[in-house]
Amino acid sequence: QVQLVESGGGSVQAGDSLRLSCAASGGTFIRYNIGWFRQAPGKEREFVARIKWSGGSTDYADSAKDRFTISRDNAKQMVYLQMNSLKPEDTAVYYCAAGENYYSRSTLRYDYWGQGTQVTVSS
Repeated sequence: QVQLVESGGGSVQAGDSLRLSCAASGGTFIRYNIGWFRQAPGKEREFVARIKWSGGSTDYADSAKDRFTISRDNAKQMVYLQMNSLKPEDTAVYYCAAGENYYSRSTLRYDYWGQGTQVTVSS
């Protein structure tokens, strides 16, 4: 079982950057594919980005492509989401999630979730 803790959120202006971090503990981190998801008030939780256990494959939602970069450091048991050119519509609580058996965009395929970190982007 793995525990996940997100950090790095905050309140920024449109066009600014943030780097979110996801720290993992309590499990064999290298076994897990990691996804970043976000949930805005009144909306469903949605996929943002994912990275395979090896770091050799990444995938992004259209809304994140060309602006966000997901990466991982297995030695440090960390996953990062670098977010550039932030827009007000990026405002949401951001979650990292770990899944062992699937490399998926679906929330249903992830077994462990962090508590989330708030990102607020003002225009």
